[in-house]
Amino acid sequence: MSDLGDWFRSIPLITRYWFASSIAVPLIGKLGLINPAYLVLWPDAFIHRFQIWRPLTGTFYFPVGPGTGFLYLVNLYFLYQYSSRLETGAFDGRPADYMFMLLFNWICIVITGLVMDMQLLMIPLIMSVLYVWAQLNRDMIVSFWFGTRFKACYLPWVILGFNYIIGGSIINELIGNLVGHVYFFLMFKYPMDLGGRNFLTTPQFLYRWLPNRRGGVSGFGVPPASVRRPAEDQQGGGRHNWGQGFRLGDQ
Repeated sequence: MSDLGDWFRSIPLITRYWFASSIAVPLIGKLGLINPAYLVLWPDAFIHRFQIWRPLTGTFYFPVGPGTGFLYLVNLYFLYQYSSRLETGAFDGRPADYMFMLLFNWICIVITGLVMDMQLLMIPLIMSVLYVWAQLNRDMIVSFWFGTRFKACYLPWVILGFNYIIGGSIINELIGNLVGHVYFFLMFKYPMDLGGRNFLTTPQFLYRWLPNRRGGVSGFGVPPASVRRPAEDQQGGGRHNWGQGFRLGDQ
């Protein structure tokens, strides 16, 4: 039991709370402690009946049963793996920036869910994080089940197909990939590679709540020298290793 506790405490802080909530909320619904109908995102109940908790519980809740249990466990594994790797890799020492990414992706997914009448938001948010990881590690070679090897940039689409086989739908995965692409483009691609303005900035209140830790990553990289702004030149720093590939299924 102590080994399980040690493993749980070793999970990065933000991922730990997300992971735990994604187990606790479905368990509450499964045990009938709260009617699952109150845990999903229903636009009418949220907008007209002011049940403001639904976007949050709809992100953590998943109806676990004989037909959905495997899909739930697989995506819970993806949550643990890719969120942990982002939080301790590209966002190491910068918990506020990682929290901002999750909040931005979550708000985009909630808005999409309200427009498209989506009741469950767990998979889209997980896929959005997985997509960002894959883009930051796009040239890394990863291994999927049965020994298939390919570049990490293709991983979100492979998992989309995999989830379709075991779950029968790709809408959640497509929305997650789209939201992840929007964040990646606005935060990394457009300002750093194309020399454009930075449209996304972490709010100061998040830095006060989750201050940077010394010894973490000092920045997300720099634009090409031809388009680098003088203020950025003075800050120093440079590109760094965004992470490494790994074999899916390793513990």
